Amino acid sequence: MQGLMMNYPLTLQHAFTRATTIFSRNTIVTQTEGEPHCYTYKEWGERVMQLANALRQAGVQQGDRVATFGWNTYRHFELYYAVPCMGAVLHTLNIRLFVDQLLYIINEAEDKFIFVDGDLVPLLEKLAPQLPSVQLYVIMGEAPYGTGALQPAVDYEAFLAGQPAVYEWPQLEEDTAAAMCYTSGTTGNPKGVVYSHRSIFLHSLGVCLADGMGLCEQDVALPVVPMFHANAWGIPHAAAFTGTSLVFPGRFLDPARLARLMESQHVTISAGVPTIWIGLLHLLEREQYDLSALRAIYCGGSAAPRSLIEGLARKGINLLHAWGMTETSPLASMARPRRLQAEQSLDELFRVKATQGTISACVDFRVVDMETGQQVPWDGRSYGELQVRGPWVARAYYKDTGSAARFADGWLRTGDVAVVDENGMLQLVDRTKDLVKSGGEWISSVELEGLIMGHPKVLEACVIGVPHPKWGERPLACVVPKPEYADQITTEELFEHLRPKVAKWALPDAIIFVEAIPKTSVGKFDKKVLRQRFETYPLD
Repeated sequence: MQGLMMNYPLTLQHAFTRATTIFSRNTIVTQTEGEPHCYTYKEWGERVMQLANALRQAGVQQGDRVATFGWNTYRHFELYYAVPCMGAVLHTLNIRLFVDQLLYIINEAEDKFIFVDGDLVPLLEKLAPQLPSVQLYVIMGEAPYGTGALQPAVDYEAFLAGQPAVYEWPQLEEDTAAAMCYTSGTTGNPKGVVYSHRSIFLHSLGVCLADGMGLCEQDVALPVVPMFHANAWGIPHAAAFTGTSLVFPGRFLDPARLARLMESQHVTISAGVPTIWIGLLHLLEREQYDLSALRAIYCGGSAAPRSLIEGLARKGINLLHAWGMTETSPLASMARPRRLQAEQSLDELFRVKATQGTISACVDFRVVDMETGQQVPWDGRSYGELQVRGPWVARAYYKDTGSAARFADGWLRTGDVAVVDENGMLQLVDRTKDLVKSGGEWISSVELEGLIMGHPKVLEACVIGVPHPKWGERPLACVVPKPEYADQITTEELFEHLRPKVAKWALPDAIIFVEAIPKTSVGKFDKKVLRQRFETYPLD
């Protein structure tokens, strides 16, 4: 016997109609060099349909890839809906990738159009002669440093001009491709993840759940996480479902500009990687801003140190730890304290908030021993690789690049090492490639980093494994002091800080001070670069 419910396709067209009719007066703000740009969802919707008409007139057909190379702005948000709702595929390009990686991605995806922010034009001009599939470049804003090498090219506003603000969306199957992102390519070539309308639809509902980000109509959301990074963690899509007002930072990502934007626009939620919030906390320790409207900051991309969570809490800001990856759309877990922790100590609450918390509804998980392949006990101690599956989790990569190694028996092998406690709460210990294997024992680089960043004089810390003739590998800590303590911090006081908290054999063999820690294209610590730099570092 089958159910008698309607076969209603789960597509982004529903979210678009909902945003432009029910929530037509809610606003979308973008920070610019001068006054912020502001318009309503109704005005946004009209421009989205103009854009769809322009794309169709220019020859874009269903299934064509339309790429973006830009910041978080209202124009980028217009593309987020015009392209997939007409049946094409939005391909967001990471503006921080190396040239050879961008070439690989654009050519593998066979992008037909590229929409590029004006100040980023020089980056693309270097690649243009090697992009045979690209038929048109659309420049979003002036290109003050461009040389005219992007040809043929047209201004975004001229592209829309004269187009009707009405578009009859085609009927789409819910498994139609809507968007694609590539992984950051920290090992090997980047891998393409293709999201369907159905997966984005369901993921948006997961973002809106109270145990997700709890996005609602009364919120004002500031996605600091780039729109090329796993669809800005689903916030722009979820916002259309709920009518959440949006604030886009554009290219202005320094802590002071972000704080002023949060203050002036009464932002209620924001999201970004730990390095963004480390900078904000350092600013708030020196300057005053009224961020009282802020109900939560969502942090992901890499583990947030407990000291950051506690430091923001002292400023009245609730940081919530999320976990996910490009392959999981990305939201897959959230570290909200649960009922079973309600009466525990403040110390225990902060411990829980520093974990990855509870897996999201609709996502299944298991933690598997990396040598035996068997599931590990839920004892909070046994390590294993985290594997997940669900309706917004990838089942393969585009053109199957690297799929065999990352997908097993219907599960995505995340490459994250985790423990799970008796209540099913997750804590990531490290990436499989970042664990330090010393004399047969595993040492968590993430745990050491969090403890070092708990020292009041430390801004950032990154721990890597360095080859050792006796133990195989030993941990080396690279530390960036806070500027005001650059001449007042010693390695010995950091060791004194660690000794009561870490077993002697797990202490770093050396702590060195550096001016900056290299970052990946999505703002994570780039341990690959540090390992190359210090692979011959002499350890005692």
